[in-house]
Amino acid sequence: MDPHKLVHMANQIGAFFEAEPDRAAALDAIANHIKRFWDPRMRREILAWVDEHGGEGLQQLVLEALRTHGPSLRPG
Repeated sequence: MDPHKLVHMANQIGAFFEAEPDRAAALDAIANHIKRFWDPRMRREILAWVDEHGGEGLQQLVLEALRTHGPSLRPG
């Protein structure tokens, strides 16, 4: 899958949870959404994008969620 499409999708998730006043809850919610609704290949690719490209194009909140929860998002 195109990593730019994944970045766009992740940013849409981040935009939804951006209104959450509790930052830790927002980070958890973003990570939980990605874990529940993205297939393992998509999760692997977005995490590789963060590792290899520093998360270029990702909103700060999304990038922080991926970095904070990366180990739990990595497929088995």
